[in-house]
Amino acid sequence: MPTRLTRATAAVLLSLITATACGSTGNGENAAGPTRTIKHAMGETKVPESPKRVVVLDTDKLDTLVSLGLTPAGAAQAAENQAWPKYLGSALNATTPVGTLQAPNLEAITALKPDLILGTKFRQEQFYDKLSRIAPTVFTEKVGTTWKENLLLDADALGMKTKAEKLLADYQTRAKALGGSEAVKVSIVRFMPTQIRMYGPESFSGIVVGDAGFGRPEPQLLADAQDKRFGELSQENLSQADGDVLFYSAYGDQAAQSQAAVTGGPLWKSIPAVKDGRAHNVDDETWMLGIGVTAAGKILDDLEKYAKPE
Repeated sequence: MPTRLTRATAAVLLSLITATACGSTGNGENAAGPTRTIKHAMGETKVPESPKRVVVLDTDKLDTLVSLGLTPAGAAQAAENQAWPKYLGSALNATTPVGTLQAPNLEAITALKPDLILGTKFRQEQFYDKLSRIAPTVFTEKVGTTWKENLLLDADALGMKTKAEKLLADYQTRAKALGGSEAVKVSIVRFMPTQIRMYGPESFSGIVVGDAGFGRPEPQLLADAQDKRFGELSQENLSQADGDVLFYSAYGDQAAQSQAAVTGGPLWKSIPAVKDGRAHNVDDETWMLGIGVTAAGKILDDLEKYAKPE
């Protein structure tokens, strides 16, 4: 009898250990408590009903969490700008950095013991399987072009889709009320570390400008380009930066140096919008990196200040 009891006890313990081990790996299988299934760019994932410790791996998700009144436990940062976005204020003071957008630090993420990870297939597809073994992981497909859809998907994973829908509706109402005119052509230029870009109608800032009713300079419609997010500007075609209003920004310190050199030169100064005082240096964090509803509101602020018809 004692032998039989010992064997029975061992069998029970073994089954418990096996069940625990199985529950600690796999995408969504380690979600504690009630779960919901979220369809996303990498398939389907079971996520907690109300995630408490969320790690985000792209800047749009930073904007989304703060817009929804949440603080991420950890977040990846842009490689050229490794600091929390100033436009989000003190909301990220308690957030731990976990590498960069292109190279998230898996050890740092694991140490935070997240119950949900939000990322993007566009940037972090190669890390998905490893991330999924850390916590339930939900990926959006792209960045920028689908920023509104991304907001709703991420909010759904957080159990806050209704609030996100309200934020998006309020943004749309404000953008329409701005009363922009197609006749007013808004130019968008960004200085990168090694190139200058003009941003098209399918970029984040381009979408916001379009939502507000403004037109775009013909070259920046990128009509013949397969990718309508951005095109490259050279010294030879710098005149394509012209518009009725010109907004420009720089991504990181090296790009800021390039911006200073170009904007101090004769070719930039010869652009009509620049000569007439209609060129405005704006915050790269909101126009380019934010990619969320709060950043979009900041862009509307700039459009209202500098481009709204009298």
